[in-house]
Amino acid sequence: MVATAPAGLEASSLVKRFGGTAAVDGIDVSVRPGEFFTVLGPSGCGKTTFLRLVAGILTPDSGRIAIGGADVSQAPIWARRIGLVFQNYALFPHMTVAQNVAFGLAMRRVPRAERGPRVERALATVRLEGYGRRKPSELSGGQQQRVALARAIVVEPDLLLLDEPLSNLDARLREDMRSELADLQHRLGITTVLVTHDIHEAFSLSDRVAVMRAGRVEQVGAPTEIYDRPANRFVAGFLGPVNEWTGQVQRVQGGVAEIMLDGLRTCRVAALPGSAAGDAATVVLRPERLALAPALATPAPTMSAAGALAGRIDQVAHLGNLVNYRIALDGRMLLAQALPERSGALAVGTPVRLSWDDADLAAVAP
Repeated sequence: MVATAPAGLEASSLVKRFGGTAAVDGIDVSVRPGEFFTVLGPSGCGKTTFLRLVAGILTPDSGRIAIGGADVSQAPIWARRIGLVFQNYALFPHMTVAQNVAFGLAMRRVPRAERGPRVERALATVRLEGYGRRKPSELSGGQQQRVALARAIVVEPDLLLLDEPLSNLDARLREDMRSELADLQHRLGITTVLVTHDIHEAFSLSDRVAVMRAGRVEQVGAPTEIYDRPANRFVAGFLGPVNEWTGQVQRVQGGVAEIMLDGLRTCRVAALPGSAAGDAATVVLRPERLALAPALATPAPTMSAAGALAGRIDQVAHLGNLVNYRIALDGRMLLAQALPERSGALAVGTPVRLSWDDADLAAVAP
């Protein structure tokens, strides 16, 4: 349904202040043509401000925005070839579905004879054939979201911008709509930028993700890359629970750092840029990468001669197909996530042995 080739997005040194606060503080982002790109971060980090700058709702204090190579930094919203879907869908309640979808075409002065067929094609694209005469109040939340998407794509934009479009849906419908949104973007091949605070949403939809904090981009990469190799402690913790150890770099060779973890052992991890022997280090490990097994005997909560940690299960949380364990050892708690045993989850108080593969560890910046 998109007639033109997909366009890329470039944001360079982008700044937007409100009073003395920099909501967007020197952002550099490059979105490839046809890519599904997500800006992820907690509330108040500046991600929606960034999207509004790209849309033209706000004007940057400094920096540059280019869509398809054209500088649109100071261009008004109506002069940018974008489709925008808001969190609350922003449908006109007094208009029919067809009139809502046609609104952008009318604003762009598309000939009336051309509007009808384009509206029908847009509604068919989002699987709402035959709904044109209904009012938004007669639709479910998921159907209203599809109308908002149809209104955004009917103008055949260079760039589709999504402002937390699934946040008002219940959990099951949100999951269904994630799948439909991914399918729609794949079929259209349109460059798409989503802002969200939902990690599952970002990871399930995106080719790449930018994690934001306090107006700045902390890390950009594929979902697996930023999850497995977070750039710093904030990214590591924001993307999910982690086990964390401190230590000291013993040596760095060939991009690999040998780090003595406090009270444990030496591990080998990918070195941080600029790290050197003697530096303090922080190493993280995801709970699902921490292997646990029942101990044959009750051990002391220390490192065993075989290199495994010995501890005791302190808390168990059942998640259906997974079990979360909190494990006490040597005055601290570790987190593990595992499939339940055939006989059920391990019980509180069970002695366990913990181990990991150094390839699953990541050294992170403060």
